[in-house]
Parts: sequence; structure tokens; C-alpha cells
Amino acid sequence: MNDFFHYFYGKKNYYMSKLFAKKSLEHLMNQDPDAHGGLKRTLGAGNLIALGIGAIIGAGLFVRTAAAAGEHAGPAVTISFLIAAIGCAFAGLCYAEFSSMIPIAGSAYTYAYATMGEIVAWIIGWALVLEYALGAATVSIAWSEYLNNLLGGAIPYEWCHSPFEQSSDGISGFINAPALFILLAITFLLIRGTQESAVVNAIIVFIKVAIVLVFIALGWQFINQDNLTPYIIPADKPGYEDPFKHGWGGILRGAAVVFFAFIGFDAVSTAAQEAKNPKRDMPIGILGSLAVCTILYILFAHVLTGVAPYTDFVGAGKEASVSFAIKTYMVKYTWLGNWINIAILAGFSSVILVMLMGQSRVFFTMSKDGLLPKAFSDLHPKFRTPFKSNIILLLFVGFFGAFLPGSLAGDLTSIGTLFAFVLVCVGVLIMRKTSPNIKRPFKTPLVPLVPILGILVCAAMIISLDGRTQLTALAWMCFGLLIYFGYSRHRSNIHKPGHNGISIKDVNAGNAIDEDLI
Repeated sequence: MNDFFHYFYGKKNYYMSKLFAKKSLEHLMNQDPDAHGGLKRTLGAGNLIALGIGAIIGAGLFVRTAAAAGEHAGPAVTISFLIAAIGCAFAGLCYAEFSSMIPIAGSAYTYAYATMGEIVAWIIGWALVLEYALGAATVSIAWSEYLNNLLGGAIPYEWCHSPFEQSSDGISGFINAPALFILLAITFLLIRGTQESAVVNAIIVFIKVAIVLVFIALGWQFINQDNLTPYIIPADKPGYEDPFKHGWGGILRGAAVVFFAFIGFDAVSTAAQEAKNPKRDMPIGILGSLAVCTILYILFAHVLTGVAPYTDFVGAGKEASVSFAIKTYMVKYTWLGNWINIAILAGFSSVILVMLMGQSRVFFTMSKDGLLPKAFSDLHPKFRTPFKSNIILLLFVGFFGAFLPGSLAGDLTSIGTLFAFVLVCVGVLIMRKTSPNIKRPFKTPLVPLVPILGILVCAAMIISLDGRTQLTALAWMCFGLLIYFGYSRHRSNIHKPGHNGISIKDVNAGNAIDEDLI
């Protein structure tokens, strides 16, 4: 009997050690081309704040604000932005600790692989698909809306909407052709290896910030106080049994919806290895950029819901909401609507490019680890880009952009990112317990309070999202686990003898890495 017990106990340990096998931190650092000399520490707190502002202000603000206000929070969408920012701040501080420990590419997927094990890394990597790929699909749908608005509605409804959408005239959508077009064009650019120069990127960032400031400055005088009353939509409105439809529940769901507008803030944490003084500059950069953007977002939302009643954003003003508000209620500045459309289209294009590039790089890393087929890491013989991965992504993202409504894609993006943030916060708690002596250039303050608050706030926003989004995300994660157990686990490079300096004997024994290597 003892032999029988030890056999199954040993088998259990064997499979658990394989599931939670970790990459060698030493090997990861040696993969970094700058590992020996180290990246030059040139960024101060001001540089990091500017980096964060450029990364945060994107498509979400111009699209998701109206959706959250019209469907859930009303004028109190300003509070929704505040709640989302608090969740981002807690998660960002945890993310900064990981990025300072392992200052190389790969996003949260790489950090999890080295600190929490393969299965957690896979889950985060799979969740990042919802952030990057579906994020690109959501922005492409918004790009289509603003293009059609710029053209005065010249594109027939059925050719710029999904089959799940219907106009007030009863016309059903067929395919969102403009969304598919912009995804195709940017995928071609990525395959060719075309990248934004620092100058062009800086101009686009300047334009995005300028749009927000101009709208706030000019729109303030058109605020109608009647549009801001009641500030919080009563939760007991007839026909609204959903506790997260309106009231404070609606504000929380609104926070989950506008959370999309904060995606990209973690770009600050990835610059930890280039900060002059990470211990001081990282929290200033993360919290400073979040504070500036949150103030701009709150002012923007206040003006938008003050200029146009929130009910407009359920019907006629649902698409291209900023242009709608300007052309309908700011008649003196109708000309501004077209210029804003052009600037927003340019900004959206850069966001799609960055998201598709980020997703292809995550897939590239996962493929190199053996968790995805080799096609995802095959490079073009001439352009040296992961062209097969880009083409596969085009098919996947193009399907969502062409055939699904923007609201579903946007909410799935938020839930995927929120889930990844929850796991990052959990990871900090685990690492502080299991590996307290690892060198941390930046340490998350007030542990365990900050990670726990990050988990609670992000989890609350996940819970507040509608059941359809939650079930779709759950199905996506279950599908990902089927792929992992059916394909990835058996082909993972980490389980191959001698790979990454780890022997299969060490993995089977549960001693995948020496956690005090750095």
C-alpha cells in the first residue's frame, strides 16, 4: 500500500513540477542583448510621465467614454474613470516590480514564466490575446466609425457594420469593410518591417493630447447643466433589474468599459531598466502619468456628457461620439469635427499598429518556447519579420473586426487585461513569499496591501461586466487550456533535456531554477 501511495504521490509531483516549471532567470538575462553592459539609464521621472501619457491616451477615450456614459454610468462616467485609474495604479506598481526584476522583452508572459511557472505564463499569454488582438479589432471598428463620419455617411450601413448590428431604419449590417481594410493595410506594413519613427510617433502623441485639450477648452462653454442632472442614473429605473445597469453598479460597470482607455499605461513599467533612479522614478512615472491622464479623462467626459445628453450616446450619437457632439451642439465649431476625425484616424492607426506588433511579438516568444507552432516564429527571408504570425493574426483579428460589434470586442479586451493584471498582482504576493532575496531594483510599496487592493479592484470590474462577456472570456480561456494540455505542454522546450540550462531531471524534481541567480 505504501508503494502504491508513493507511486501516485510521485506522479502527482511529477506533473505538478512540469506545469509549474520555470525559466532560468540567468538564461533570460543572457538572452537580452544588453544584459552584459546594461541599458543606459537616461530616463528621469519627467520622461517616464511623458512616456505614460503618450501610451495611455488612445482609442478608448474617444469611443468607450460615450458607450459607458450612454449605457451605464451617465454623467457619473467621470467616477468610472477614477475607479479604473485606481485599479491601474495598484496593478502598475506590481507590474513595475516584475519589469525591474526581469528587464527584457516578452511582457507579463515572460515575467510569469520566470516567477510563477509555465501554466501561469500560458494563461497570461492567452489573456494577452484579448488585450492586444481584440484591442486591435476594437480600434479598427472605431476607425471605421470615424472614417464613415468623416465621409458624411457615404459608406452604406451594411458595409460598415457587423451582422449583429441593425440601424434605426431596420437595415442589418453585413461586414465592416473599412475595419478589415485598415487591419489589412497595417498588417502589410508590419510584414514589410515598416516602423514609426520617433518623430512621427511624437507628432501623433502631440495630436492626440491636443485633441483632448482643444475639445475641453472649446466645449466647456457649451455645457448644459440639465444634461448633468441626475448625475448618477437611478438604479431603480423600470426595466433595469441588472444591478450593474445603472446607479453605483452602473458606475462600476462603466469603469470596466472605460478601462480600455487606460490600456498601455504599463509601457511605463517596461522602462524600469532605463530609469535613472528606478526606486524613485518608477512610482512617479506610473502614478504621475495616470494622474495627468485621469484628470484629462475626467474633464473630457464631463464636457462630453455636459455638451450632449448621455441618452444621445445610446442612439444617434453612439458612433463617432466626439464629432457628433461637436456638429450637433457646438454649431460654431462644426469645422472642428472634421479635423478631429482626421487626427483621431491617425491616432487610431498608430494604436492598431502597436497592438498588432505587440501581439505578434508575444506569439513569437511563445513559439520560441515551443508553446505555439513554429509558424509563429518564422521570419520573412527578406524583411526579417514574423510574417506568418502577422498573417494568422490578420485572419483572427480581421474576423472580429469585420463581423463582431465593437462593444463586445472592447469589453473582451478589458476583461482580458484585467485578468492579466489580477495575475500580476497575485504574482507579486507569491514572489515575496517564495523568493524574498531576489534583487528588486523597484519594490512595490505596502505589500501585501497594494497587490490585494489591485486584485480586489480589478476583480470587481471583471464581475461588473455583463454575463455574455464573462462567459465568452471564460470559453476563450478554456479553449486556451485545451490547446495547452493537448499541444503546448508536450512540445514545451523547457521540458527538453538541457534546454535553458535546465535538465529534465531537475524539472521532474521540481527544482527548475535557482531562484537566487540575480
